Amino acid sequence: MISLIVGPSSPRTTVAAVFACLADESRREVLDVLVRDGRASASAIAREVQISRQAVAKHLVLLAEAGLVTSERTGREVLYSVQPRPLQDAARWLDRSAAAWDRRLAALKSAAEGRGDDQTASR
Repeated sequence: MISLIVGPSSPRTTVAAVFACLADESRREVLDVLVRDGRASASAIAREVQISRQAVAKHLVLLAEAGLVTSERTGREVLYSVQPRPLQDAARWLDRSAAAWDRRLAALKSAAEGRGDDQTASR
């Protein structure tokens, strides 16, 4: 198995791992179950998402490596829950990126509108 986080965990590697995990629809479904239910076992998740327990377990390993879920043994069962911090870090990155693009597009619009006024005035 290939680890999604290489070297020490930093916000950049965590955000990359979050996006890598969220790229897979099955992992998003697993997260949706955990968000809705709070905590669940791999077997309970498998019943909800209609994939095998073994596949769910593999997805949970990748989600845990990205810091998106944690596990807690309760008797014979392992219960998983969502950790919001990595998702919040990814959302903050998206917000900063969107703001930067908004500024760029506003500058482009301003330049285009200014250029259009110059061409009209020279006619």
